[in-house]
Order: sequence, then C-alpha cells, then structure tokens
Amino acid sequence: QVQLVESGGGLVQPGGSLRLSCALSGGTLSKFSIAWFRQAPGKEREPVSCMTKVESDGSIWYTESVKGRFTISRDIGRNTVDLQMNYLVPEDTAVYYCNAELYNGMIFWGKGTLVTVSS
Repeated sequence: QVQLVESGGGLVQPGGSLRLSCALSGGTLSKFSIAWFRQAPGKEREPVSCMTKVESDGSIWYTESVKGRFTISRDIGRNTVDLQMNYLVPEDTAVYYCNAELYNGMIFWGKGTLVTVSS
C-alpha cells in the first residue's frame, strides 16, 4: 500500500523559509513522478512543482509564481521528496499536498501540511 506523508509545515513570517518533506512508503520513489500541490482557502487545488520519475528524464517544473523561490529535490535513498520554500509571501499560505503518480497511471495523495505566511 503506497502512502505519502507530508511534514514541515507551520507558521512563518513573510520573507522566511520552510522546507516541506514528503515521505513515500510502500513503493520505490524512482518509479514515481512526484508533484507538490497547494490549496489556499476558498480556492481550487493547484500544482506548484513536479519532478518526473527517474526512469523518465527527471525533468522539473514550477508554476510561475514560485520560480526562483521554491526548489524541489528528491532523495532516492530516503524515499523522500522535499520542497524548499524561500522568500515566502502571504499568497503562499495554503495546505500543501504531495502527489505521486506511478508509471501505470495510479495516483496517490498525502493528507497535506498547512503553511501559513503571516506577520
């Protein structure tokens, strides 16, 4: 059973940083494409960043609003995918979700971690 568990959320002041981590169990990370999504209050869930599986080309994508501020990274040995978030702004406030897609199209979601950017 594949499970994803996010951690690292919290309250941070504007301009601050947080590092989110997504731990995958029940599967091998290299076979998954991983994405971070977020859902702000009253808004639809949106993709933030994704990284294709190692067996593909491992390419990375960021939504425009986080380019230059967020960095996605993968640790195959720890089976984790991190999202380093710098220069946070109030508009980054949201529940952040980890999403994993297996090579056969199966999709898995974590339960999310709350990020609040406020002074």
